Amino acid sequence: EVQLQASGGGLVQAGGSLRLSCAASGINFDSYSIGWFRQVPGKEREGVSMFNSRDGSTYFTDSVKGRFTISSDNVKNTAYLQMNVLKPEDTAVYYCAVGNFAVVSGVLYYDMYHWGKGTQVTVSS
Repeated sequence: EVQLQASGGGLVQAGGSLRLSCAASGINFDSYSIGWFRQVPGKEREGVSMFNSRDGSTYFTDSVKGRFTISSDNVKNTAYLQMNVLKPEDTAVYYCAVGNFAVVSGVLYYDMYHWGKGTQVTVSS
């Protein structure tokens, strides 16, 4: 059974940092791409960042470029989302997922096979 467990969320002041972790079991990260998504109640889910460890390709949504980094440790089967210079608009439930993605003309397309439960990130102003 595949399980993804996201953790590391919390309450932080604007300008602060958090590192989200996504621990996987029943699956090998080096066979899939990893994605971080976020959702605010009443809004559509947003793809925040993607990482393909097979070719090193990454994706970041425009609003987080230069502030967030994504990585994975395939030995630990854990992915990370380092979030710096957090803003109140980053407040959301963050989810990790594994699957595949592509960016075509700047548009993100993805097909994620497994999703973890979310972790709440709240950024106060």
